[in-house]
Amino acid sequence: MGTPLQQDLMRRIVDVIHEDGLKPGARLRQSQLADRLRVSRTPVRIALERLEEEGFVQHEPNRGMMLAAIPPRIEAVEAPPAGEELLIAIAKLRREGKLAEQFAELELMRLTGRERTPVRQALIKLEGLGVIQRRKGYGWQFFDPVRDMRAREESYNFRLLIECAAILSPEFSLSTDWVNSMRKRHEAMLANPWTETSSVTLFEMNAEFHLGISAASKNRYIEEAMHRQNQLRRLSNYNWQHGSDRVAVTCREHLEILDRLECGDNEVAAALMRKHLTGARETVKVAF
Repeated sequence: MGTPLQQDLMRRIVDVIHEDGLKPGARLRQSQLADRLRVSRTPVRIALERLEEEGFVQHEPNRGMMLAAIPPRIEAVEAPPAGEELLIAIAKLRREGKLAEQFAELELMRLTGRERTPVRQALIKLEGLGVIQRRKGYGWQFFDPVRDMRAREESYNFRLLIECAAILSPEFSLSTDWVNSMRKRHEAMLANPWTETSSVTLFEMNAEFHLGISAASKNRYIEEAMHRQNQLRRLSNYNWQHGSDRVAVTCREHLEILDRLECGDNEVAAALMRKHLTGARETVKVAF
């Protein structure tokens, strides 16, 4: 099945196939999928090759990858993939100021007590997610404003503008499949016991929820802005500081917004989104 990251990318590609209503014979362009899913072409190629092994995709000379059959939707994996505890450890070190904005791989190995291979894998994953970048010559550098309270407050204020506007966009439209998938994932999060590694699953679900609503506005600039916001807040949210009670509040508020959107009550949904983001902003202020 490949790594958890590859499995997740396969799931997202299958979601694109269903959301776009693609039929057998449709061309699957790696560059378009990479742009849409905000990843490089290499993992997209690997994911398509795995779908080819399962008989859903075929490679045709001079045409590239073609859809051979409609794959069934893949449920999101709720169990935390291996290595997430290291991502949480990195987030904690960053939050506590033990890991500077610029750092070396050897330094991170010393701080975490982990070998080079898992540390490098974690760094590559964070690089792919847009959290860090390689420095020219040596070391790594964070993008995140995790230790800057003012930046985090400005982020929430910006999201109050774009996410409420997204819901009120005249072209706003959500797919039923996406809504159902989101509802199942939120209900599973409420039902499952909370552990430290649940914070990564929570953030990725949360990020997909807010990005999906932004994308439903059919405004590419709102969608791109929300994608960037997710990148900036990813690491701070991997080190969840707000307890399981806040998780329940977040999930229930998301579900209420989905209920209103399904009923076409977009004005009410926008008001609920404003309340949700305002509450999250105040929670961050208290915890910081």
